[in-house]
Amino acid sequence: MKPLSRHELIRRLRSFGFEGPFSGGRHSFMKRGQFKLRIPNPHGGDISTPLLKEILKQAGISENEWDKQD
Repeated sequence: MKPLSRHELIRRLRSFGFEGPFSGGRHSFMKRGQFKLRIPNPHGGDISTPLLKEILKQAGISENEWDKQD
């Protein structure tokens, strides 16, 4: 697992059945069914590995599943 851009995060989450991103209050979010997953706002750098791990944990996606999609 390595850092990745917000665009790549969105693309990969879509492959797991998420829709969006949609505008939220302070952050954008993506949806899968009734579940909403907050995603980082656009910024200059890549999304760090620790933040990516936290996002995947909240989404219920294992690191193994994520790496297989690579």
